Amino acid sequence: MKYIFLLAVVTILFNHADAQIFKKQIKRAHSQLDNIKIDEHFSIENLDTVYNILHDHYGLNIVYDTAYCNSLFFSYWYMATAAPLAIEITTRNNDLSYTIDSTNTIYVKARHVHNIKKKPLPNTREEKNNSALSSLNFTLYGHVVDDSTNESLAGVYVTVKGTSISAISGTDGSFTLNNVPNDTASLSVSYMGYMPADIYLTPNISKTNFMIGLHQAEHILDEATVLANRVDLMRLSGKTISTIKLSPEKLEQIPNVGEKDIMRTFQLMPGISAANESSSGLYVRGGTPDQNLVMYDGFTVYQVDHLYGFFSAFNANAVKEVELYKGGFDAKYGGRLSSVTDITGKEGSTKQFNLGGDVSLLSANIFTEIPITENLSLVAAARRSWNGPIYNWIFNSFNKSSGSSNATGASGQGPGGADNTTKAKSYFYDLNTRLTFKPTKKDVLTYSMFSGGDDLNNSFTVNTPSFLASMGISLNFGTTDVTNYGNVGMSMGWRRTWNKKMTSNTVLSYSNFYSDRNRVTNGSFGELGSTTTTKTGIFEHNNLKDISLRTDHEWLLTKWNHIGFGAFCTHYDIKYTYSQNDSSLLLNSHNTSDLVGGYLQDKFIFFNDKVSITAGMRFSYFGLTAKTYTEPRVALDYDITRKLSFKAAYGEYYQFANRITREDISAGSSEFWVLSDGKTVPVSSATHYIAGLSYETNSYLFGVEGYYKTLNNIVQYTERYSATTSTINYTQNFYTGSGYSQGVEFMAQKKIRKFTGWVSYTLSKTMNHFPVYSAQDFPADNDVRNEFKIVSMYKMNHWDFAATWIYASGKPYTAPGGGYTITLLDGTKENYVTITSKNTLRLPDYHRMDVSVNYHFYNEAKKDVGYVGLSLFNVYARQNVWYKEFTIVSGHVVETNVDYLSFTPNLTLSLKLR
Repeated sequence: MKYIFLLAVVTILFNHADAQIFKKQIKRAHSQLDNIKIDEHFSIENLDTVYNILHDHYGLNIVYDTAYCNSLFFSYWYMATAAPLAIEITTRNNDLSYTIDSTNTIYVKARHVHNIKKKPLPNTREEKNNSALSSLNFTLYGHVVDDSTNESLAGVYVTVKGTSISAISGTDGSFTLNNVPNDTASLSVSYMGYMPADIYLTPNISKTNFMIGLHQAEHILDEATVLANRVDLMRLSGKTISTIKLSPEKLEQIPNVGEKDIMRTFQLMPGISAANESSSGLYVRGGTPDQNLVMYDGFTVYQVDHLYGFFSAFNANAVKEVELYKGGFDAKYGGRLSSVTDITGKEGSTKQFNLGGDVSLLSANIFTEIPITENLSLVAAARRSWNGPIYNWIFNSFNKSSGSSNATGASGQGPGGADNTTKAKSYFYDLNTRLTFKPTKKDVLTYSMFSGGDDLNNSFTVNTPSFLASMGISLNFGTTDVTNYGNVGMSMGWRRTWNKKMTSNTVLSYSNFYSDRNRVTNGSFGELGSTTTTKTGIFEHNNLKDISLRTDHEWLLTKWNHIGFGAFCTHYDIKYTYSQNDSSLLLNSHNTSDLVGGYLQDKFIFFNDKVSITAGMRFSYFGLTAKTYTEPRVALDYDITRKLSFKAAYGEYYQFANRITREDISAGSSEFWVLSDGKTVPVSSATHYIAGLSYETNSYLFGVEGYYKTLNNIVQYTERYSATTSTINYTQNFYTGSGYSQGVEFMAQKKIRKFTGWVSYTLSKTMNHFPVYSAQDFPADNDVRNEFKIVSMYKMNHWDFAATWIYASGKPYTAPGGGYTITLLDGTKENYVTITSKNTLRLPDYHRMDVSVNYHFYNEAKKDVGYVGLSLFNVYARQNVWYKEFTIVSGHVVETNVDYLSFTPNLTLSLKLR
């Protein structure tokens, strides 16, 4: 509670300080004008339009040079601003001055102009509108693009001001507004990372191809504009339940450990666990990362992180936008139980070349945008780590076998004084490429490629020390410890706008996940002419291939009825082998299958766009089980008022490719992908029930959502044996269970002015039931009952300041009760532990604070072209426990804490041409 109180005090102080700026700037003016308070939002409007609006809305009588003011642009958010000050603000940096005569007429003129003509203005806005009206209650078809690059913008909110009529632009930037009252109405347009804009329609506009160009927010540096026009880093969707949109352009505002991180930023939102430093994957509402469908330009990504999960595999410089559906997602998406993360890559500019990059203590990153022709553009980005201090620190902290070795190679004394030589060489990398071709105004062709991987090598050798050699004893051991994992994906897409009402998007994609672990120890021990050789090891190989074809269509049947439909086909090929000592094959799984199906959904809009109901059905036929699976979905959106809305959703979901947890009490569990076969690994399923309320103004957002989710046919792999076991069938170690997750999420967000941020709290409970572990329900491995998060950001001229604080109650774990020895298939013996009740103990509570400061560089056009940033991770060096490791020593269980990172600083330099 004290943190909430402190945040509230800070918010009030900053708001009070901002208000004082306005008060100190008030100039002399007529008392009647002082009583007129302006509440308007202007975004890159010419001054001619601004003065017209001030006249129409507030009765200000303004005299100015029309042609001159039409060439000047202005952005500001007036909030109860006195009229004289409002006029003064328009003259700043525009070489203008103003005077007020005894009749309250305001004269605005250029400082070098002495005589101006009065521009006649209609007496009222109604008079102006009625004199020009030509269309009533019409449909407006439009397209939203980036004004500087001509890149289509998806997910833009377009609203008819003063009404509940709104639309969201599709993947090609197109939108449709139904029942626009008249052709002099005003539109409000907003999109993360871009300046919001108010657009005033005129009778001569194109109603079938209305183009809107948005300016990136960083184009304007004026302090008054920065104070007023804040751009959201993260935004909750106003029309879709449990949906969050993220702007990669603003990720540097959030503290990080070397990289702008998309997935880590999502973890700061309610309902998404932030207490998992060892995974960039998303634990959404009690779900696991494999239950979150991650799509990048249409292909599925199965490996989403680097360096033991500490960094996500997505280069923010190559990403245009990210949308996360925390639950209740519609029939368009399937194949996962929990959530969907839909990533769209940058199209690239068709107007101008751009080049940039980032360098930190962890990695180097470079990207380019190349306009090949006026219809063809290329975006390419590459990132690679280097063995600097931070990489080595993380590698040694997270690598279970690092011991006396390090990531760059070293020599030292091994056990008993033996010479220990490390041959380690480790790094991660990722590549992104996207080609976008627009042969016609209706067609867009794309090719996108992603490749990311980690090579972790911690091999070392142990040689005979001199004092043993003098005794005729030889000791030589070599350990090869190599782990390679990653994901390669590519897609070819065709997006077409057939007519005003029909659009389609077809994607052919390929994805390949691979993971290989090879830890082998070869050794020899010689004494008195006799030599004994040994060989032990663990071998794991996991390979997943996914070839998919999908087509999605949107049909605006009427103003009040929108239909979506599509079809899909996926071919899976998944292999997994697990062996010891290269002769004991413990597990060998290889399955292939086809998944085919389609979906149909219909969105009904009622009561002048205040109520919408989306109902859909998804059908899937899975070849390996020879069964058809149906997934009904329904969602409700009710705008109670213009600011208060209620949302609810229900849905059923199936998952056919699963990442199974292989339980290892001694050294920590690991995971691998397998394909459901309906027998050993059944098809898992989930049902979502969600409802929530949100209240949103221009400045603040308050939201609450509750959810309940059931899980069936979830699978784990465990090697729990009794001491009397003589014959082991490792393929029978798959166990099926069920579970549920329930919770409520609260969020309060401040969206504008210099000081922004949010506070969130999640109360949740995730339980599993596996008969092999217990006859009773027990907490799931990812059960976190309480999570509290504070995110605060402050903008001051060139400087960005940010701080985050995370608290999470401890996760459950299982402790051993004792140990025993078992003989494996090849006759060797291994020590095992006896296990107590599943997840009855809890790790210590998790909490940490991160802070960052960035200084931005701007060019002559006031565009942000880079920054230098300092980020401090875990400022007060909290020793958060990752997991506990147990070993058997002389018949006793020894417990060791394996901790997450302590205090970690990082410095980043980022530069780009434009």
